[in-house]
Amino acid sequence: MINTPFLTTEQIDECAAQIRERTQHRPKIALVLGSGLGGLAASVQRSDALLSADLPNWPRSTVQGHSGKLLFGELEKQNVLIMQGRVHFYEGYSMSQVTFPVRVMQRLGIEILVLTNAAGAINPEYNPGELMLITDNLNLIGMSGLNPLIGPNLDEFGPRFPDMSQVYDRKLNVLARQAAQAQGILLHEGVYAGLSGPSFETPADLRFLRLAGADAVGMSTVAEAIVARHGGTRVLGISGISNKANLDGNSQTTHEEVLEGGKVLAPKLEKLLRAVLSAL
Repeated sequence: MINTPFLTTEQIDECAAQIRERTQHRPKIALVLGSGLGGLAASVQRSDALLSADLPNWPRSTVQGHSGKLLFGELEKQNVLIMQGRVHFYEGYSMSQVTFPVRVMQRLGIEILVLTNAAGAINPEYNPGELMLITDNLNLIGMSGLNPLIGPNLDEFGPRFPDMSQVYDRKLNVLARQAAQAQGILLHEGVYAGLSGPSFETPADLRFLRLAGADAVGMSTVAEAIVARHGGTRVLGISGISNKANLDGNSQTTHEEVLEGGKVLAPKLEKLLRAVLSAL
C-alpha cells in the first residue's frame, strides 16, 4: 500500500525525547517555512539548531529550498520552533512520514502551528509577491484515498473521526488580518488546494480547481494541517504567491521561478509573522 509505513507513537516519542535532550527551549509556537521562505530563521535569537537528519525516524527532504533544520529560540519575545523546509508526498514518503514532524511537535507541547508555503495563484486577482491567508483547503490528495489519518488511529492524539469544519483557527486569522492591516501588507484570503505533485498543474487542472473554488495551489500544507487539528493544535496558514496561474497554457512554471518568488515574498512574510507573534 502506497500510504505505508504508518509511524507509531513510540517512534514519535523517541524523536521527541532526543529533541528535549538537545535543547532547553520549550516552545508553544512552531513555524514551518516553505520553499524559498527560510530567511526568517536567521532572526531567531538564543537559538539551538538541530539537523533533522540527525533525529530518529525524521524524514529527510530532497528538495532545493528545504534545508532540513530545526531552530529553537526566541523571536519577537516568543519561544518558537522553526522548521526550515519540509518533506512532501511526491518525494516518495507516506502521509504518515510527511506529517511525522507535526506529531513530534505535538509531543513537544506545540499549541500553535504556523504553516507557510509558496503557492501558485489560481485566482486571477492574485499576483506574484503577494500573500494569501488560508481560510480553508481542498484536500485533493485525501479525497483520492491518501488522507494522512488513514491507518491505525493514534488515540493519544485525537479521535478516529475528527471534525475539519474549522481547520484554520478563526482567532488566529483575525490576528493575521489585524497584523497585515497594521503593517500595510496586502493579505488576500482564500482556499488552498493541495495536490501531490511533483509535476505542476496543467491548464485544465487549474481551470477545474478554479471552478471548485480554489484560489491558490501547492504541494504541501494540507496534510500537516489535518494532522495538527486531529491532535488539537491550532493552525494558521499563509501562502506566498510565487507565480501566476497558467490557465490558458501560454506560460510555463518552474521550481526556479517558485524559489525566486520566495525571495520577493520573504520580507513581507517575515514582517507579517513578526507582527502576529508580537500580538500572541
